[in-house]
Amino acid sequence: MRLRLVPDHTAFNFFKHWKLWLGFSGTMMVIALASFLMQGLNYGIDFRGGTTIRTESPQAVDVGVYRDALNPLGLGDVLISEVFDPNFRADQHVAMIRIQAQDEQEAVSAAMIEKVEAALKGVAPDIKFVSVESVGPKVSGELIQTAFLAVALAIGAVLIYIWLRFEWQFAMGAVIALIHDVLLTIGIFSELQIKFDLSIIAALLTIVGYSLNDTVVVFDRVRENLRKYKQMPLAELLNLSINETLSRTLMTSLTTLLALIALLVLGGDVIRGFVFAMTWGVVVGTYSSIFVASTIVLFLGVKRDWSKPDPKTGGNQFANIDA
Repeated sequence: MRLRLVPDHTAFNFFKHWKLWLGFSGTMMVIALASFLMQGLNYGIDFRGGTTIRTESPQAVDVGVYRDALNPLGLGDVLISEVFDPNFRADQHVAMIRIQAQDEQEAVSAAMIEKVEAALKGVAPDIKFVSVESVGPKVSGELIQTAFLAVALAIGAVLIYIWLRFEWQFAMGAVIALIHDVLLTIGIFSELQIKFDLSIIAALLTIVGYSLNDTVVVFDRVRENLRKYKQMPLAELLNLSINETLSRTLMTSLTTLLALIALLVLGGDVIRGFVFAMTWGVVVGTYSSIFVASTIVLFLGVKRDWSKPDPKTGGNQFANIDA
């Protein structure tokens, strides 16, 4: 017996209130943009600069114990992670400790490094500081620019890809949906002031790919049905296509969310921001694939033409005539 979240045949009218969906999405995007412009993001060490300390100890690394030892120093944003490498010796336990820039200084002072070392030696007497490196504000500023440029280029590449594979109306629908997903994700990080670092940029790029995959599945079915139902009104055809792919869309999203929620609860502080961004992105990406991308296509209209059958396939060609 197979588990079915959605029946094989559904007939939901996703465009009955299409103006409401577009209005809701537009309002959320405006709120997200306003939050970003007014209070900005809570940038992490990657974007604000700071000092990275690589430690080595014969004792196993306990991230929680290390963090408790450093909390009394009032260092602000501190990230601690264990480094795994198959080439390490059995008694070689390595950790990376990243400390945010203090009082807008490029690096943590030597005196503060000594205090950090003393605090850690209280819980791991044999600990050694293998290296201490600092990232200044200039490098951090460049990281912010290149990170957002990477997201913009990814969305631009999607625009070209969808345009070539389908038509410009589909490309506009997909890109607006992607901008919607990215902007809402940035907006919730701004509104809740959750730490924003390079791992969140990776999450944004992953969200772009995930949302695009969902959208392309729907658009592929739309293209098939445009050939199959030549006289069907566009709204009915889009509804039919979304209903036919609804089970796949929801099952994919649900199984992804199950893994993400487990990581969100059990994964710890190091990956919590990334997993939260992914969880939020899957939800808004699924929503936008159904209610935003297809609604934009409906609003713009689709041109179609059925010329003579292809002598090789016997099928019909898809081109441009007003529906």
